[in-house]
Amino acid sequence: MRSAVIVDVVRTATGKGKPGGALSNVHPATLLAGVLAELVARNDIDPALVDDVIGGCVSQSGEQTFNISRTAALAAGFPESVPATTVDRQCGSSQQAAHFAAQGVLSGVYDVAIACGVESMSRVPMFSSAQGKDANQGPVAHRFPDGLVSQGIAAEILAGRWKLDRDSLDEFAARSHRLAAETAAAGGFGREIVAVDTVDADGRPIRHDRDETVRASTTAAGLAGLKPAFTDPEMKARFPEIDWSITPGNSSPLSDGASAALIMSEEKALALGLTPRARFHSFSVVGDDPLLMLTAVIPATRKALARVNLSIDDIDAFEVNEAFAPVPLVWQHELGADPAKLNPRGGAIALGHPLGASGTRILATMVNHLEQTGGRYALQTMCEAGGLANATIIERI
Repeated sequence: MRSAVIVDVVRTATGKGKPGGALSNVHPATLLAGVLAELVARNDIDPALVDDVIGGCVSQSGEQTFNISRTAALAAGFPESVPATTVDRQCGSSQQAAHFAAQGVLSGVYDVAIACGVESMSRVPMFSSAQGKDANQGPVAHRFPDGLVSQGIAAEILAGRWKLDRDSLDEFAARSHRLAAETAAAGGFGREIVAVDTVDADGRPIRHDRDETVRASTTAAGLAGLKPAFTDPEMKARFPEIDWSITPGNSSPLSDGASAALIMSEEKALALGLTPRARFHSFSVVGDDPLLMLTAVIPATRKALARVNLSIDDIDAFEVNEAFAPVPLVWQHELGADPAKLNPRGGAIALGHPLGASGTRILATMVNHLEQTGGRYALQTMCEAGGLANATIIERI
């Protein structure tokens, strides 16, 4: 039976997604080109063998428009014969790219594919591709006459309905920074990070190879002083359970980054003399309540587990994207997962959330965690705007 394997997966270190951030002077296509070039170079494969490059990107405007995956592949020196496409599954875009790449391999359409993603939130701000507030809600107004809400308000609703107080959210956020800082100090991210040579705000050369968003000194007490980010009296009246607990400290920061995974059939990998690191074991993608928006990770996880007859206890590590602290906490509560297995190297609150790149960024961290701890199975899932979520289960080889 044909299988799809991960031969390698890499990422840039995250940069702060604002002017002056470590990667803010790098064009997003150049950023993505760097991880693509490194991926084929360090595995010594001819890029002409790649059947498709599938990239994720959310804000496809400005420098990130016009099929940025194709631009990046050309900038990386790939032959003109190698095709590329850019997909948008919101925050799960590059996780969806990995699904498409692996499914292409499983079907026999591809032998070799690259799944990747990029987001430069410093150069192409979030929502820059929108045409105005609530631009696309009109066609569904008959189904949601009171209107949908922003992700920040959705996170507030989750915190209120699941009775997650401010202290528990800040404690989880501080845990994310602590685990990420400990992993970095121990060299745990070393194999996955591709250094980026750029310049700082004064034009001086720098080599960026450490996640800029991780703050080792973060404490729950320190986070407690931050003000809520999404206060809105109208929303409070509509959703009385809201307690205004979501702050910049317990949310993922605006971030820049790129990531890429080399995916192929196991037979092709062995024929090329490459050693597969993990295989795709199960996939799911689901829709859920677009008002709550962030809860689809729960049914996505259940669906991915059920497809391969695994229980939650069979999984050695869970990566639940920390868009906001309530998301992994609600997920953990509903699935009954071991909290010690949840985001064991920190998550997006510390490591950043460069939207289109986060799926394969998480995949990189997850593969390395399994290898360094001897685990067998790991699961990643990401909430996505519109009430969507992908889930992926991989098995270490």
